[in-house]
Amino acid sequence: MIERKRLPLKAVADCSVPLCSGNSLCPGCTESMIVNMILMEKPADVDVVVILATGCLEVSTTSFPNTFWDVPVLHCSFDTTGAAASGVEAAYRFLRKKGKIQKDVRFVAFAGDGGTYDIGLQSLSGMLERGHRVTYVCLDNEGYMNTGGQRSSASPFLAHTSTAPKQRSDEGDRRRRKNLLEFAVAHNIPYVAQSVPNSVKMHDLRDKARAALDTDGPSLLNVLAPCARGWGFDGSQPITLGDLAVETGYWPLCEVRDGVWGMTYIPKNGRRPIESFLAAQRRFAHVLTDPLQVVRMQEMVDIEWARVCARSV
Repeated sequence: MIERKRLPLKAVADCSVPLCSGNSLCPGCTESMIVNMILMEKPADVDVVVILATGCLEVSTTSFPNTFWDVPVLHCSFDTTGAAASGVEAAYRFLRKKGKIQKDVRFVAFAGDGGTYDIGLQSLSGMLERGHRVTYVCLDNEGYMNTGGQRSSASPFLAHTSTAPKQRSDEGDRRRRKNLLEFAVAHNIPYVAQSVPNSVKMHDLRDKARAALDTDGPSLLNVLAPCARGWGFDGSQPITLGDLAVETGYWPLCEVRDGVWGMTYIPKNGRRPIESFLAAQRRFAHVLTDPLQVVRMQEMVDIEWARVCARSV
């Protein structure tokens, strides 16, 4: 009989980054990429503490008795990310004022769109309004993907979800998504930005992460996280979906610094038709059979793009 030894986690996982490889996130999931791109932008002489809401990222990286994190992590419930981050940051400021902590620490909260746009919106609002120095990151995969792909208020118009299915509705989701960017800006915080992993402007997310971590006050990053399982595309194509989201204007790359809006990328040859973004995902397959609905979605994207451009300097 062959004796098999179970290797320690760190012997089989790459822990040269804050979130180690070997976790159980789905093939093609962009969340681990987003997390590492953000956390690796912290200054070298600064520690980081992560506040992590229940969701895809949490259940796939903290399975007992293992953890795939190489930084301190506090797991909180779905609805309390903003409140938990506020408490940790306030305790740190108090202990530093008393001289019991000398190290410079940054606090980064990660939550999905369900835990941000919906159930966690109130605690997020409180955190932003009180001015805690926390970088809040919404991993926006446009649905409750951890529990079966139900609709969230970040789900796009006409998308097929398990609670707004095309089988029971010719249109899929008939409600328009919330605008988290404008919600955060309304709190008059120093920095708000929107990004997505992509190849057309590769350093966009890193640049915005650095700006957010350097902000002396609350900051929010709303990052589109293409989801192969929930959106219906091949797991090798998440960056392609990011490119299409950017090039069609579906997901404008923009930021707001102290109330001043700015676009960080505008397609050089004009925006591509929204149809190219829809055609890359099965959740919009029913939309493509109706040219009028495609036109309707194009008009909605055009209006939002024009609104962001009009505000940008």
